[in-house]
Parts: sequence; structure tokens; C-alpha cells
Amino acid sequence: MRRLCRVPRDVAVPGARGHNARMADPALNLSPSPGDEVKSTTCYMCACRCGIKVWLADGKIRYIQGNRDHPVNQGVLCAKGAAGIMQHYSPARLRKPLLRVGERGAGEFREIEWDEALDIATSWLKPIRERNPDELAFFTGRDQSQALTGWWAQQFGTVNYAAHGGFCSVNMAAGGLYSVGGSFWEFGEPDWEHTQLLMLWGVAEDHDSNPLKLGLGKLKERGAKVIAVNPVRSGYGAIADEWIGIRPGTDGLFAFALIHELLRMDRIDLDYLVRYANAHWLVIGNPGGADDGMFARDADGGSLCWDAEKNVAVDAGRIDISPAVVGNYTLADGRSARPVFQLIVDRYLDPQYAPEAVSERCGIPASTIRRIARELAEAAFDSNLTLPIAWTDSWGREHAEMVGRPVSMHAMRGISAHSNGFHTCRALHLLQLLLGAIDAPGSFRYQPPFPKPIPPANRPGKLRKPDGLLDAAPLGFVHGPEDLVVDHHGQPRRIDHAYSWAYPLAAHGMMHTVIRNAWAGDPYRIDTLLMFMANMSWNSAMNTGETMHWLTDKDEAGEYRIPRIIYSDAYASEMVAYADLVLPDTTYLERFDAISLLDRPISDADAASDAIRHPVFDPATQLGQDGTPRDVRGFQSVLIELGARIGLPGLLDEDGSPKYRDYADYIVRHERAPGVGLLAGWRGEDGKSEGKGAPNPDQLQRYIEHGGFWHSPVPASARYFKMANRDYLQWAQRFGFVPTAEPIVLQLYSETLQKFRLAAQGHGPHQPPPEHRQRVATYFDPLPIWYEPFEHEQVNAAVPDRQVRTESRFPLSAITQRPMFMYHAWGSQNAWLRQIATRNYLYLHPDTGAQYGIADEDWIEVTSHNGTITVQAKFAANVQPDTVWSWNAIGKRKGAWKLAKNAPESTKGFLLNHLISDVTPKGDYANADPVTGQAAWFDLRVSIRKASAQVDESQPQFKPLAFTEANEAPLRYGAQLRERMSRKGNSK
Repeated sequence: MRRLCRVPRDVAVPGARGHNARMADPALNLSPSPGDEVKSTTCYMCACRCGIKVWLADGKIRYIQGNRDHPVNQGVLCAKGAAGIMQHYSPARLRKPLLRVGERGAGEFREIEWDEALDIATSWLKPIRERNPDELAFFTGRDQSQALTGWWAQQFGTVNYAAHGGFCSVNMAAGGLYSVGGSFWEFGEPDWEHTQLLMLWGVAEDHDSNPLKLGLGKLKERGAKVIAVNPVRSGYGAIADEWIGIRPGTDGLFAFALIHELLRMDRIDLDYLVRYANAHWLVIGNPGGADDGMFARDADGGSLCWDAEKNVAVDAGRIDISPAVVGNYTLADGRSARPVFQLIVDRYLDPQYAPEAVSERCGIPASTIRRIARELAEAAFDSNLTLPIAWTDSWGREHAEMVGRPVSMHAMRGISAHSNGFHTCRALHLLQLLLGAIDAPGSFRYQPPFPKPIPPANRPGKLRKPDGLLDAAPLGFVHGPEDLVVDHHGQPRRIDHAYSWAYPLAAHGMMHTVIRNAWAGDPYRIDTLLMFMANMSWNSAMNTGETMHWLTDKDEAGEYRIPRIIYSDAYASEMVAYADLVLPDTTYLERFDAISLLDRPISDADAASDAIRHPVFDPATQLGQDGTPRDVRGFQSVLIELGARIGLPGLLDEDGSPKYRDYADYIVRHERAPGVGLLAGWRGEDGKSEGKGAPNPDQLQRYIEHGGFWHSPVPASARYFKMANRDYLQWAQRFGFVPTAEPIVLQLYSETLQKFRLAAQGHGPHQPPPEHRQRVATYFDPLPIWYEPFEHEQVNAAVPDRQVRTESRFPLSAITQRPMFMYHAWGSQNAWLRQIATRNYLYLHPDTGAQYGIADEDWIEVTSHNGTITVQAKFAANVQPDTVWSWNAIGKRKGAWKLAKNAPESTKGFLLNHLISDVTPKGDYANADPVTGQAAWFDLRVSIRKASAQVDESQPQFKPLAFTEANEAPLRYGAQLRERMSRKGNSK
């Protein structure tokens, strides 16, 4: 052995002395550089918007890592973010503008140059703007630039603009903003440092995933309890201490049972409710009268409460009184009134909300409901959490400490995407308020720029000025019936029917209704549909087959019923095939973006933040899969150029020349109000201002130098009780987040909703048409209510209530979950993420399989009132037995996304969308929430049975799209980079 290890005579051993010297360890670089250059920017692989560092080697991406300095993810990066390499180099990237040459939907195009594409688009859009701007319907999907796109629609003058929130999260946003001035989702967070009990309601892993993972890690480390309420146990639910396998659509009923128990046990924070909410405000009781259910007010419009000591109605905002929260009182003018809290007690102490009464419907044992109510109360009130932080409230009262309520809640689409989702979201906020657990230490916390006044001040635009400009942005918040966007007959003016009597509080618009309504000419025919990143012919369609029909259907004259479709996307998605003109977008690493406080901010509870993306590459240098150059442009810059060509007011200088060079120039120089632009950091001509200040020509460079983000801490004394914290409200006013430093009173009872109910009862100058009166009167209850989701109720209408789940034609709920490793349709084209999953199954509980004679991996037929699909079943015990589920957006149409023709995504994968109808089973309204119009994706009811014939592909299958065929050779990445890096290392 000694001879075999001997060093050859011609090899020098540094430092060796004599015959017994050993060979020294080779010089190894234990920390090799990931590349030649690194650039910091913002991820776009989901809505989380994490900070990333993109390492380059020889002009190609070598590695993507999380940015440790970034406030969102603090260096943590998920599989999606790391796989951004394969998103950028996707074979499905479009490379030039396309003009349709075949029939719409076939995918037959010819490539054209940008000048021709922009000339065509201008020739279509300019006459519309001159004739009737509402003939343009402009709807955007998963983009993160609504501060631009909504403003552009306002300049064009069309009311027909919306983003994707109508089928995503508007119930969550509106339910929160009309209750507590903030919301779940990405605009609020649990107090990760102090909470002792966290309830996750309907939370999947696709949104906000890295901050949630960081926070959950802190809770697990501290031993805090996590309860997951979800029909399916995956992701976060899998690590929760307790899983509540609830039946879909019953979350609000569960919340009411918890409220019932808290009231019964008298475990309520009344001091909090009087100090920060409207629990003591007097509500007039005058059945049939025009003031019934409205707040009692003084001559100046101020709300009144009853002073229990002086036995008189006084200003509810005073702090030198003893307000009554229960009882019935007679006002000086003889009217009867009761405090809001009395109305809450009357409603939720009713036996119909007792745990025993709701247990069977929710699928939760009554004993479990009672125990969780006790645990909530114990965590909130028995923890004695206080923070030694002095603060001053809005009334000037000084507090030596901050008293905590360490119960947190977080909720997402699982509770929102139901036809009862708005009131379910409000129910959760009511539950939090009763515990005093809104922005107290340990509870749900606002992220700047929230909280906002209730409701937020901006109303939806509906009138046009002489220059064609809409009087306000198309999306906003309705304060009363007078704000609806309807004609003098009360009929909808928007093509999607948002802000109509059918869906009055549709704050995000209703993207899921635009295709049907445009096809039907309801309420009128449009000329052009302009869409960005909205895969409406596939995974963003409710009723997929019909949607494809509507996009291609022709009238009696042989003309398309939707005359023109302009579509922008970075990839050859299914929707591209249905466009007449395709404007190819860049990837997220090739353009500027503003993650703006005017849009979807990335703040945390302790700081305001915004960020940018900036080009890591020039698109002109990035070749397609076949080695040919790509000629693509960021859609935002294209939109700005189109606006100038059309002659939109805000996009032209006084001399008629284009005002902005491109989107980057717009980000820097555009002001929404004096001193307020898209970005809050490094403002002012010298770059030393933040929040407000004149445009700074070097602003983008300052962001780039700072890792792509700006972060401004909230003062320590202002980080809790933001709705009534003097220091916070003054700080927020300086930034322009709130108009004044007046306290924001949290709304247990919504007078806004009561205004609509009174209108439906025949009061006021703005009343609904007869066909909508009962609907508005029923669902615009000023206190949260629960009702059976429309599809559940209507498909089972003839079945006695107690037998619904055993005798119904459609006895099972069917829902989709989003996996942590994939976000919408983007991820399932990604070569690396596809290695995790290339197809989906319909998952069902083994007991459910046995009940229906189905074995593991059988092919089964799944039927709804809207159609039938054939898919492969897979047993999974992580679901409650009355529910079946699948991963969303994995199924693909053959020919799309440059996948191989026999890719599992298109042969075995599927969409539940084929089963979901865009209208209710009765066909009278959209399949949506009656208050906000949010798409009710999760109300789907199905039956299952073993497939009647032998199959080996999912059904339905559609004709393959005629896109360029995919190269089926293995897609390799990194080998050449490793070789080059190795050679460089050896040469040093």
C-alpha cells in the first residue's frame, strides 16, 4: 500500500521535507463563483414577488438565488423561483408579432414586423376611441402592472377594463376593505413573532409562499399552534398541528358557530369593539322606512351612540362617555335604535348557529367546534401578551404598552372562490374583531398602504369628459347605489356587468363573464377585445368548450361575433390561437416592471416597500430554441406607444409628440398626483425624498444599485393599532396612503350594504330593476350571513336537505388546489418543474372509491350539470370524503406551449374547468358571488363512476393547435456552461 501511494519522482510536493513528508491537499475552491456577473431583480414565477439574484456566465443564466437582503423572502427561494431559468429559455417563447391567416382558433399565423403590427392595432383602436370608447374591452390577466393598464383604460375612455381579480380574490379584497379597511391575501399578515394560535382558512401554497414558509417556521420553532381549515390537507396543512377537513363552501357557517360560542361564553373584547369599531353605533329600527337599518346621526352627519350614564344619544366618536352596547333606545325624535353589538348578539346567539346545528353540514364535530372556540379565547385573553412600546392613539391618549391578542388568521382562495365568499370573508373579520385581533400584537396585521378608509375613496369611473377621458379609473369602490355603472334604466353599462345591480361591489371587474357577454352582445356589441396574459380559452375559462365556441362563432353574415381580438403573451399558450393579432411580450428578465404601492404592494407589517424588475438581458440578444433572433417587446411599452399613436390625452405632450419613451420612462416621470408616482423610493430631483417628491431621472438606477427594491420602516411606535395610531396615520398621510390622519373605524355592521337593501325595498332615487330586487334585498345584509352556494343548492333543489349528500345527482364537491411548485399555466411548460409533475389525477378518499366501486388508478367519468370528463383516479386520504380534488392548470391542449405532441400534460392531464359552468344551473346569473361577482370556481358539484369503456387518454380532447411542432429532443441546460466555467477555473 505504501508503494502505491508513493509520489512520483517528477512531482514536486510543496513544503515537503525529507522522505517522510506527505503530499499536501490539492488547492480547491470551496466557494466557486456561480457566474461572471450577478444582477438583482424581482421574481415573476408567482405573485409573491421575491427578490432574486440572477447569476450570468457568458451571457446566459447560470443560477438564480434568493436575495438575502430583500424584505419579502430574505433569501428564501422556492422551486418556481429557481426554475425561472427554464421559464426564460422556454421553447414556447414567441419571437415576432403574428397576424392570423387561417380560421380563428386554428393557430395559423404569419410573422410580421412591429411597425405593421402597431399600424394594424392603431387602425383598429383609433376609430373606436373616436366613435365610442366602450367598444374596446381591455382585460388583463396575471400581470402586475395594473397601475398602468387601468390608467391607460381611463385615458382611452372605456369603462370596459378589468384585471384578473374577479376570478381570483375580489371577495377577499372587498370583504376586508368594506369591513376592516384591509384584507387577507397579500395585503395583511399574521404577527409571526407573537401569535400563539394561527388559523389558516382555505390557504393553498401558490400565493405568498415564501413569506408564509418563513412565518410558519417561526411558529413551529416557538411551539405556537397552527390549525388548517381546508377540504384537502396538503402543503401548509400537512405541517399544521390540526387539520379541519371542512366541506367546501361552509367556512362561513363554521365561523358563525365559533362566534356563537364566544358570545355564549362572554369571551369578547368589548373595550376593543367600542374603541376601534362601530359596536356602539346606534342603528335605526324602522321596518319599511327609508331610514331602517341606517346609523342614527346628528345634524352634521356624525354617528350617534347611547351614553349609558347620561341616558342620551351622543357623538359616537367621543371618548368621555360610557357607551351602551346592548339594549333598545328611543331617540329624541321618537325613533327606535339599537347598538350594532345588540344586533350581533341577536343574530349569532340564535340556536341555528350552535355547534350542534352546523356540525353535520360543515363536517366538523360539535365538540371540535366548541374546543376551538375555547382555544381561540384562551389564546386571545389568557396569554397576557403585552409589548413595552409606548404609543399615542388618535384621540391623544397615551399608552405605556401595547396589549396583545395573539390569535392570527390568514385566508385565501379556498374561502373566497364561492358564491357565498364575500360574506364568508366578512364572517372571518367579524370573528377577529370580536377577539380584538385586528392589528393588535400577536394578531392579523395591516401591511402599508393599509388600512384604508372604509370603503376606500376611489369610486369607479363612468362618465367621459369632452376629450374622451373617463372621469375616474374604471375600477374602484362603490359607496352606494348612485355609484353603479348602469344606464338610466338600471341596466349594465359594462360588458362584464360589473358594478351593475346584479354584482354591485365588483371592485376588480368580472373577467370571467366578458367572453360570453361579448359574444352575446349583452348589453351591446364590442368591436375589439384586447387581452394581456389571460389564457381565457383554457385554464382561465369557466366552461372551456363553450368559451372556445364563443371566440370562434360567426353571425349570419359570416363575421366573427367578437370582431377583433388582440392578445399579448410571452408564450404560445392556448389563447394565442384565438387572436387575430398577437403582440409578443418579453420574459420577466427582459423588461422593466414596477411593483408599485399604487398596485399590488410588497410591504410587510413593519415597513412600506416597492420594487422593480429591470432587464437582465436585451431581448434582441436572446435567441429562440431554433437559434433565430427574437423580436419581442414588453407589453407595457407597447401599450404606451399605442396610446401615443391613438392620441390619448395622458400619453401626448402639448406639441402632440409622445410623452413617454417607453415604460421605464413612464415609471420615472409619470405622476398620478403631484409628487406621487409609481415608485416611492429616491424621489425628488436630488433623489433624497421618499413617498412623495418630484420625478428623479436617476430613480431606476438607484433601485438597481439597491438590489431592486425600496424599504421604509414604519416607526416603532406606529406598528400596531394602525387604524387608530396617531403616529402611524400621520406617517401614512405623509406618504399619501390616507387622505387625513383621522382614525379609521372598523365596520362590524356595513351601512353601505344596507343602502342597497333599502334601494331594493323601494327607497331612494336609485333602485334596482324588478328582476334584481329580491336578490339585492337578500344578499346585501349589513351583517355577515351564510347561504348554501348557488350550485350546491340548485343542482340539489329537489332533494331533502338531510339527504343531499347521499341522494343527490351530484353528491360530491370538486375543487382544485395549486401546488407549491407550479403557478397557473406558466409552470407546466417549465422543463424543470415538469420533472416534479407532468400530469394530474383526480384524487379521492379511499372510502369514496369503495362507495362508488372505483379502484386506485381506475379511469373514471366525472359529471357535473355542465358536462362530463374522463380522467384517472388516484386514492388519497388527505381529503374529506365528500370532496374530490386535483392540481390545477397542469392539463394542456395538444399543440400548445411547445410541448411534445404526446406530452403527459395533454394526454393524461385534464382541467376541471371543462365541468365548471360560467352561469348558475338555473342560467339566470353568472356563476359568481351576488355581491362582488367573483367567480365561484369552488362551488362545482359532481358525480363519479367507473369509465364505461377502456381509455388511455383523458377526455375531452380537442384538435391539436397548428403551432410549430416542438423539438422532442431532450432539453439540456447547463452542460456547456459547466464546461466553460471549468475551463476558466483551470486557466486561473
